[in-house]
Amino acid sequence: MEQSVGSLQEQALKRKERLKALRDKKLHVSFRPQEDGEPENKKAALEETAEDKHRELKLRNYTPEDDELKVRKVPTAKPASVEEKVKDQLEAANPEPIIEEVDLANLAPRKPDWDLKRDVAKKLEKLERRTQRAIAELIRDRLRGSEEELAGAVGAVGLEEGDSE
Repeated sequence: MEQSVGSLQEQALKRKERLKALRDKKLHVSFRPQEDGEPENKKAALEETAEDKHRELKLRNYTPEDDELKVRKVPTAKPASVEEKVKDQLEAANPEPIIEEVDLANLAPRKPDWDLKRDVAKKLEKLERRTQRAIAELIRDRLRGSEEELAGAVGAVGLEEGDSE
C-alpha cells in the first residue's frame, strides 16, 4: 500500500486549503481582495481590534502628577478580612448534626416475632375495649349489690333501734 509522492502532495495541498478556509471563516473574512491584496473585511477587523485595545487607561500602581490623569487612577483596594472568610468556611464545613431525624427504633434490630405482634395488634385493641367494658360492668354490679346490702343493713339497724325504743 505505497502511496505515490504525487498523491501525498495533493493531500497536503488539500489540508492547507482546509486550514486556510477555517482561518478565514474564524476571522469572518470574505475572499474579495482589494488592490493591495488584503481582504476588505480583514482590514476592518484589524482596525476594530486596535480600537478595542485602547479603550481606557487605568492607573493602578502609578500615582500621576497631572490632574487629568489623576481621574483615571484606580482606588486602592482594601483587603477583605481573612478572619471573616475563615469563619464562613468553617461554618460551611461543619454541618449541624441531624440527630432529631434519626429514629432509634428503626436502627435497633427487631425481634423475630415483630411481624406477628404487628398483625395481632388490631385484634388486641378490640379485645382490650371489650375487657374494659366487662370490668366496668362488674364494678357496677358490685356497687349495686353493695348498695342493696347496705340498704338492708341500714334497714336492719333501723328495726333494732325501733324495738328498743
